[in-house]
Amino acid sequence: MGKKLVMAQKRGETRALCLGVAMVVCAVIAYYILGTTVLPLYQKSVWTQKSTCHLIETSIREQEELEGKKVPQYPCLWVNVSAVGRWAVLYHTEDTRDQNQQCSYIPGSLENYQAARADVEKVRATFHEKQIFYCFSATRENETTVLYQRLYGPRTLLFSLFWPTFLLTGGLLIIAMVKINQSLSILAAQK
Repeated sequence: MGKKLVMAQKRGETRALCLGVAMVVCAVIAYYILGTTVLPLYQKSVWTQKSTCHLIETSIREQEELEGKKVPQYPCLWVNVSAVGRWAVLYHTEDTRDQNQQCSYIPGSLENYQAARADVEKVRATFHEKQIFYCFSATRENETTVLYQRLYGPRTLLFSLFWPTFLLTGGLLIIAMVKINQSLSILAAQK
């Protein structure tokens, strides 16, 4: 009976060790992936200064106004603001600026023109209601663009690192508990 108990205990310890090592390996892989994707985007983001923006004007640019400029056929919102004492163009996120520099806001659904137009009208109305809002500006003096929302800010980085850190900590705790259990078993067997 005692030998079967020891064999079952060893199998359980082996499985627990494998689980702990697998969790640590998965955490290391996740850290690598985050380090090569999210971290460079966070470091590249220059819009770090939180500022107060005052709305100057908004306009909806239709497809007719954008002819000949290699712009997709959808309505987009153009927003001019005053931020940190100078005129600037407001972009919704970093990706909006990269997708189309002539649009401050690009609607989410571009398949249906009427739905896209309604979405742009709703966002425009929201800007006209607020008039003064927080935005993110670059620390460079000659930068004439500001962001309404940062995609790659500190909060995103922390949320991205939470689960790998949880996996790493859990895996190391499992490995430590198994090793402590093994050493206590050896001490108990020696007495």
